[in-house]
Amino acid sequence: MTRRGPGRGNNGRVRRASAQVGRVPRVAGRRCAVCASEQVPDGEPDARRLVAVLHVTFFLLLGSSMARFVQRHGGEARAPWVLALAVVLALLYVAGSWRGGPAVPLLPPGARVPWPPVRRLVWLGAVVVTWAVLVERAPSFGWVAVPLFYAALRTLPPPAAYALVTVLTVFVIIAQLTLAQRFDLDLVIGPAAVAAFATSVFTQMQRQAARQRALIDDLIRTRRELAAAERRAGTLAERQRLSMEIHDSLAQGLSSQRMLLQAADRTWDADPAKARGHVRTAASIAEHNLTEARRFVHDLAPADLARGGGLPQALRALAERGGDDRLTVRVHIDDPGGVVLPDPVRSALLRIAQGALANVREHAGATTAALTLTVLDDQVVLDVADDGRGFDPAALPEVPSGVRGHGVPAIRARVRQLGGTLTIESAPGEGAVLTAAIPLEQPQ
Repeated sequence: MTRRGPGRGNNGRVRRASAQVGRVPRVAGRRCAVCASEQVPDGEPDARRLVAVLHVTFFLLLGSSMARFVQRHGGEARAPWVLALAVVLALLYVAGSWRGGPAVPLLPPGARVPWPPVRRLVWLGAVVVTWAVLVERAPSFGWVAVPLFYAALRTLPPPAAYALVTVLTVFVIIAQLTLAQRFDLDLVIGPAAVAAFATSVFTQMQRQAARQRALIDDLIRTRRELAAAERRAGTLAERQRLSMEIHDSLAQGLSSQRMLLQAADRTWDADPAKARGHVRTAASIAEHNLTEARRFVHDLAPADLARGGGLPQALRALAERGGDDRLTVRVHIDDPGGVVLPDPVRSALLRIAQGALANVREHAGATTAALTLTVLDDQVVLDVADDGRGFDPAALPEVPSGVRGHGVPAIRARVRQLGGTLTIESAPGEGAVLTAAIPLEQPQ
């Protein structure tokens, strides 16, 4: 069953299910938003774009400085050495960028930032030394330091990065004063302001990214805890249901047998006929209890799955038994990869199908029902559609009532126990569509 789009009501969805229940609806392209949200990439898109902009800025500044130097000093004897140093600086920068990103991880605010690997320190030192020699030879290359600010901030812990940015800023100021051949306060304040602005912007971005990562980790952890709590609650609800059934059937029957046998023992000599009557009644109760015990075993271990063949064959067998001259049950399996489902998932889906078909037979008054099993990469989806009289989903109870049977509350409990979702779409006179989606990777 596909999700409803904007402005699409239940009635339209159910009318299509009722009209097309003969050709079973096909589920395709469904993705698990909860599972997808669990995996956070190492490099955020904004961070990757910033790094790309820094790389482009570095080479633009380096290229413009080389062009300016060639234009003004191309005939001087130092020109080949300066150009060679510029090429070496470009190669070193490319080598460092090619080997990997920053060594500084995203840590919670206040956490101690470790030092990067030695190879990153060697690379950064080689780049800074080459740039410093280049600026000493040709001061016009001073503004190439702006991208190097970010290289230092992305590689070193904050105290060391701030110190290196200060040293680079001093070199830039000296280079600008050398080019001007006079003291100008703007040439001192300008590079310092640029360095302070770049450092503050980068630091703020890092802190914001760290807070976002911590928030995402907290949300993921909270969701896993909620999923585990729902599974535990579902398990407790199922245990409570079984305990109530055992108490109301097997335990009561055993208690009756004990009292009848005790009564037979007391009256055996005085009234043998009455004692034999008590024994026969106890035997009848024992036979009934045996039937109840077999039903419990059947509920806990589905016989269709125990025979082998997997869930598709079990659903087809269920459809054959569930259909008669008044109800036709069709089955459609969409499993292109032939995925082997875990035993709890197979058992739950089969029980859900049994319960849903039982509701269709007892309450829907339908002539056609359709079971659709769709196996995707991250979840398995079971759709049960019928063309019956329909109902109001809002009137269904949300919590299992403890009453034995195949009702919607029991189906909902089974789905929640496996961390899945149950969707019911129906309207009076419009049929019904029940969709159970269970993730294949169960949350921890």
